[in-house]
Amino acid sequence: MNKAEAKQRIAKLRQEINRYRYQYHVLDKSDISEAALDSLKHELVQLEKQYPDLITPDSPSQRVAGTALPGFSKVRHRYPILSIEDAFNMAEVVEWQERNAKILGAPVDSYFGELKMDGLAMVLTYEQGLLVQAATRGDGRVGEDVTINLRTVESVPLRLENLPGRRLPSRLDVRGEVVITKREWQRINAEQVRQNLPLFANPRNLAAGTIRQLQPQIAASRRLEFYAFELMTDINQLTHEEVHFLLRQLGFKTNPHCRLLANLTAVEEYLNYWQDKRQQLPYQTDGVVLVVNNIAQEKKLGSVGKADRWMLAYKFPAEQATTKVEDIMVQVGRTGVLTPVAKLTPVRLAGTTVSRATLHNYDEVKRLDIRVGDTVIVQKAGDIIPDVVQVLSKLRNGREKIFVMPKLCPSCGSAVIQPEGEVAYYCSNRHCPAVRREGLYHAVGKNGLDIPGLGPRIVDQLWSAGLIKDLADLFILRVDDLEQLPGFGRISAAKLIKAIDSRRRLPLDKLLVALGIRHIGQTISRDLAVYAGSLTRLLSLTAADLSSVPGVGSVAADSLVNSLRQPAIQKLLKKLLANGLKIEPIAASATGPWQGKKVVFTGSLTSLARSEAQALARQLGAEVGDNVSSQTDYVVVGDKPGSKYDRAKKLSIKIINEEEFLKLAGKK
Repeated sequence: MNKAEAKQRIAKLRQEINRYRYQYHVLDKSDISEAALDSLKHELVQLEKQYPDLITPDSPSQRVAGTALPGFSKVRHRYPILSIEDAFNMAEVVEWQERNAKILGAPVDSYFGELKMDGLAMVLTYEQGLLVQAATRGDGRVGEDVTINLRTVESVPLRLENLPGRRLPSRLDVRGEVVITKREWQRINAEQVRQNLPLFANPRNLAAGTIRQLQPQIAASRRLEFYAFELMTDINQLTHEEVHFLLRQLGFKTNPHCRLLANLTAVEEYLNYWQDKRQQLPYQTDGVVLVVNNIAQEKKLGSVGKADRWMLAYKFPAEQATTKVEDIMVQVGRTGVLTPVAKLTPVRLAGTTVSRATLHNYDEVKRLDIRVGDTVIVQKAGDIIPDVVQVLSKLRNGREKIFVMPKLCPSCGSAVIQPEGEVAYYCSNRHCPAVRREGLYHAVGKNGLDIPGLGPRIVDQLWSAGLIKDLADLFILRVDDLEQLPGFGRISAAKLIKAIDSRRRLPLDKLLVALGIRHIGQTISRDLAVYAGSLTRLLSLTAADLSSVPGVGSVAADSLVNSLRQPAIQKLLKKLLANGLKIEPIAASATGPWQGKKVVFTGSLTSLARSEAQALARQLGAEVGDNVSSQTDYVVVGDKPGSKYDRAKKLSIKIINEEEFLKLAGKK
């Protein structure tokens, strides 16, 4: 963008960042996630680097966020607590090292890596070895006196231990972080549920809210942890590695995963390791703080503006980020549904670069009021296609374009229809090429045949080469067929054929999922497969028979029976059997303490995947459902539960958290 456009964009970014920062740091709430706010801040910094004459003293990039709240006495910090510059990739870490080396006139000796725990920053003051004050960070110069609450935290020493060979100064200031573990957060939220009180959104909000309230008995009832990471008083410490050693000697808890890092190679290994392993930590963390280990070098580097030069906060790939909508396209799915998809300016998200996000349906487009040209927050969890979770409408410039659904299918040109009473729009052509190809993607995917190494790209190759027209054609492929395709050799071709052959014995429920019939998901497919016992019997059952199966309603039963009667599906089933596919029955749920109980899961679990939790529930004898009804016995709630949680509360169904579920399963 040119300078005039950059100036307009910078003004809007500053306005929004200031608003979100005030919500997050002062009010302990936010309309957007911290990761999304970081993304906006990063965009602002990059624009200001491009046009440095547009930087103003009141820019969010030039100040420390937050002001002290009323209700606590104010505390002026003895030493200002400055900001930490952010880095989002190794290239920015290298740039940081090169800048520091120029200032020092020599290489940086080494680094010290500290996990950036997601909690509430604190400064503790000791006089004559006794705790006299605990203060929040506030705006970096003035915080809030919360000593009465910090005294309830057992990991905070009330009296310091003596240091062998050293004399403690009359005053000593220690900096650290108050955190709450994910398990404790779940325990407290379970108690909130029992008392019909609002849930805490995340452990960070819970820790901050606990410290910044005026009843110490509440703080005492919650298992807060304080991790010390910096001595703000000079007691002749020479390195940050030594600082952590001294803190432990003084009686403080420090993070055991902090490490001395000899060079940037060690730094990169440390960052990559914790990026992969951070979900296994008992607390939440969003990155690593890199510190110049040599304190003499630290003092020489000093600070610039509101940030210390000798520290850098490396942020792990965010699960939320901001980007712009370049276009809104329409994708035709396996059932003929037309799904709006946002084409995005590429952005790094959860470790990958994403350039599109699903908008689900036209109603969602209207609800979000999303337009081409909008700045949006996108979210990604695991390998799932990103979602647009929020439009930042106040960043609009008036040139955004409203999206409308097309009247003709973008794949085959047939009329687009919207059945009465449905949200979805459909291609009216059952034989639309896009429908058939998307059906194949689904059939060979994780929930269907789950053929290793056979993804959409190779399906496209096989389709374009005329080697497959449907699922059954996969089972007559030969190594010679694949060797002719670009990217295949004899070994890779044989490997794929072996993977396909490994799926020649297929459970009945997997076949039903692979067929891609509307309203027939994993859970219903399993229930139907258990009830029918075999494909032959399933084909003989009526809709009335199937709707009597617990968890299978009339809509799903009608959809399955009507689909199985279609000549195209009957032909496909015969062809699959003729090409060597063996359909096997599946066993009913095992007997156990939950025999006959109906269980539904909602929200993200921390210690195991949803599919693993469902399998565990079935081992206990439970029947796992997709939807909450009056017949549901338990709803297992994880992080960020959806409407199932609200419905469970409304119906007074027993709600348990992940820890309680694991105890019932004998895993705790």
